[in-house]
Amino acid sequence: MASPVDVFLVQHVHIHEDGEEDIKLIGVYSSRASAEQAIERLKQQPGFRDTPEGFVLDQYTLDEDNWTEGFVTIKHCSGMGDEQDNETSV
Repeated sequence: MASPVDVFLVQHVHIHEDGEEDIKLIGVYSSRASAEQAIERLKQQPGFRDTPEGFVLDQYTLDEDNWTEGFVTIKHCSGMGDEQDNETSV
């Protein structure tokens, strides 16, 4: 059996004033050091330098489920001035 292989995923999350998220997949790296170097390089670039706190670095093991449960979707709908929550289980 092969040894587990870890990779390091870097994303940048920017939350706009209206609450919408803009998520950019920066890259997948073979070491934490490489991922951190990518973040440092990008922190100097336009847009990223204005929101350096938006970088997210996560470690994942290849060939392993990272989400093992179901999920629920919650939609916020507004109609005629009333806000409703609709849940859908998947």
